[in-house]
Amino acid sequence: MSGNRNFVESCSCQVIHEEIVNKVRSLMPEEEKLYDLAELFKVFGDTTRIKILCALFESEMCVCDIAALLNMNQSAISHQLRVLKQARLVKYRKEGKVVYYSLDDEHVKQVFEVGLMHVNE
Repeated sequence: MSGNRNFVESCSCQVIHEEIVNKVRSLMPEEEKLYDLAELFKVFGDTTRIKILCALFESEMCVCDIAALLNMNQSAISHQLRVLKQARLVKYRKEGKVVYYSLDDEHVKQVFEVGLMHVNE
């Protein structure tokens, strides 16, 4: 049944392999870090935010340009940029009255690319 991705194999034994459990427990990140990671992945759970990140991979952009690219209103884009900024995925800089957004760092693109490779498998 290896071709069926919906099938889940379960263990029918009741033996706990304490050595393995204790080793893995000692290697697990702190609960708070796991919570933060889950929150980060929630941010990637919105198609509009994914499209904004894709756009920012290519170029620094202002809200007006992103709104035109995605065929959305500026208010909706601003809302999503706020979420991305709070998650430290994007940063901004002001030039006069224009605010330009870009990726916060290279890690953002790496996380995205690994996810995309997984989806394309």
